[in-house]
Amino acid sequence: MFYAISCFLLWGLFPLYFKLLQDVGSFDIVLQRIFWSLLFLIVVLTWKRQWAWLGEVARKPRVLLGFLISALLLSGNWVLYVWAVNADRIVDASLGYFMSPLVSVLLGYVILKEKLRPLQWLAVFMALGAVLWLTWTNGALPWIGLTIAATFGIYGLLRKIAHLGALEGLALETILLSPLVLVILAVSALHGSNGFLQASLSSQILLALSGPVTAIPLLLFARAARRIPLSLLGLLQYISPTMQLLTGVFIYDEPFAGSRASGFMVIWAALAVYSLEGLWRLWSAKARPAGA
Repeated sequence: MFYAISCFLLWGLFPLYFKLLQDVGSFDIVLQRIFWSLLFLIVVLTWKRQWAWLGEVARKPRVLLGFLISALLLSGNWVLYVWAVNADRIVDASLGYFMSPLVSVLLGYVILKEKLRPLQWLAVFMALGAVLWLTWTNGALPWIGLTIAATFGIYGLLRKIAHLGALEGLALETILLSPLVLVILAVSALHGSNGFLQASLSSQILLALSGPVTAIPLLLFARAARRIPLSLLGLLQYISPTMQLLTGVFIYDEPFAGSRASGFMVIWAALAVYSLEGLWRLWSAKARPAGA
């Protein structure tokens, strides 16, 4: 519980962190985030003497391709999220992370051929109804939330079928992206457009810290996932988008009323249906006598 709550609290504080980097472009922030994550992960893997897996994975092209795709999805998710934070669209970004569990359920049905129970279908259709409502009332798709939910959901699907630990998987994704990132950073430095070199000293320090700031919550999440039931972990994950929503509304005064608030309420109701159904099945399974 401590690992899970710590992880989701840290993720929930990300808007405050990235708001401090408004003098650096969103793409540059993600490039620096990948670069400093690579250095941090190299230190961690060297300290743990945990490099043997890399030689085995290097001989599996399909695994490498899968992790390259997941790395690109995660990076795209990061770019959009950082942009949304600094464009005063934190509430829209939080919608994506509220919807991502239901996107994962739908992907499990379509891709993994998992069967959905009636209340799970109800939750999915409620979320779809909320998206249609927000589209109709606002005159446009909530594209930020949908894109964040889709990229994060597909990323989770790829990681689920990849069968590689959280630390190793994050390291492999970072390693696969590092050649392109290093080339872009070198070229931008030569042309005088490197975001890190042009940033203030305080922003440079924050960018350098973005490596551990990115990796530590993921490592905490991995520890939590091995120690508590998945249903409980699923409920706790709503800490992050809830904190993001509250940050956007109460700290940065983003609008949240009328049709927008009602759309969110339907999403929350869908998540409540989905979560309570999962908990009920878990409790029923525990209460059932052995061999029944």
